[in-house]
Amino acid sequence: MKYTIDEQIELLERGTVDVISREQLIKKLERSQETGVPLRIKAGFDPTAPDLHLGHTVLIQKLKHFQDLGHTVMFLIGDFTGMIGDPTGKSETRKALTVEDVARNAESYKEQIFKILDPDKTTVMFNSEWLGKLSSYDFVKLASQLTVARMLEREDFRERFESQRPISIHEFLYPLVQGYDSVAMQADVELGGTDQLFNVLMGRDLQRSAGQEPQVVLTMPLLEGLDGVNKMSKSLGNYIGITESANDIYGKVLSISDELMWRYFDLLSDLSSSEIADLKADTQAGKIHPKVVKQQLARELTSRFYDQETAVKAEENFDKVFKQHDIPDDIPEITISVDEDAVWLPKLLADAGMVNGTGEARRMIQQNAVTLDGEKISNIEYQVKAEGEVLLKVGKRRFCRVFFS
Repeated sequence: MKYTIDEQIELLERGTVDVISREQLIKKLERSQETGVPLRIKAGFDPTAPDLHLGHTVLIQKLKHFQDLGHTVMFLIGDFTGMIGDPTGKSETRKALTVEDVARNAESYKEQIFKILDPDKTTVMFNSEWLGKLSSYDFVKLASQLTVARMLEREDFRERFESQRPISIHEFLYPLVQGYDSVAMQADVELGGTDQLFNVLMGRDLQRSAGQEPQVVLTMPLLEGLDGVNKMSKSLGNYIGITESANDIYGKVLSISDELMWRYFDLLSDLSSSEIADLKADTQAGKIHPKVVKQQLARELTSRFYDQETAVKAEENFDKVFKQHDIPDDIPEITISVDEDAVWLPKLLADAGMVNGTGEARRMIQQNAVTLDGEKISNIEYQVKAEGEVLLKVGKRRFCRVFFS
């Protein structure tokens, strides 16, 4: 299907915060349509953690929009910049990753992004390919293109400077090398979160200096987490991970507020803007219950990372647990070998893969969110007898049957 320029602009601007500039984007799209040469669309991700969540997919979904329009998506894994550590939004120097951390997380990213993007139409790149070849002379020359005053225009740098918190020299290099990525990749468009605006604009400046046509910059909003207040973050526990079970993804989407639901539709759904507007109008008019619409969103997002059949099964399991107060049919089972007569409950939860470590396990127990064989456990020092089998439940949706050997 061939889209008009107006239709392309409508799709590409949907959900964006900044488009710098709209006129340049239209010009690039028109040239692409006339010549048949697709635009080169760049988005970079530092592999700072092994798992992606829905907040990350806001940007990936916009990449998919460009891909659906026939343009070339360049998914950049910042294996070089990841070892510097992105200072964006940080009040102190960020811990740099090791080479091993970066390699492991990068492989995980490649597996996860293809849940959304078409692998045959996606070029995965690593910025160590060009940044690792720059000489010390090249870095000095690159650094000469920016002043300290310009760097201190960044809000986070300025706040740290004014409060006399340290800023390491290597942190100043981060926006520069991110901008240099755009030169090396000859990007026509770069996508980033709103917190990356300074960095992605740097690409435009360096492209001009290199004699290239400046890239168009699109920024996407930071998606609020399940609490509807803070941005989605694993550290805050308000996230929906795209590698979580289908039951967890479905159930977590249903847990968001009716108001936040429309934000998720706009930023994450494949429905058109007019289809979303119709749904919203019918909901506000009382023709459709908000829960029915939210179920539609939950099925769509669950099937994106699994398939339609699995999403339907997740919905059935949700109804079974919450409407019938029953146990799902397909709960995971695990056999654990224990040398002692008993095992510390937080360790058991972590070993069963129900939490990310004993720290989270203790928090969940203190929040009365853990049950053992149907009974809530509130003692973080609880010892589980290592015999037979036990049924564990964390929160409202996570179940696991543990067999002791």
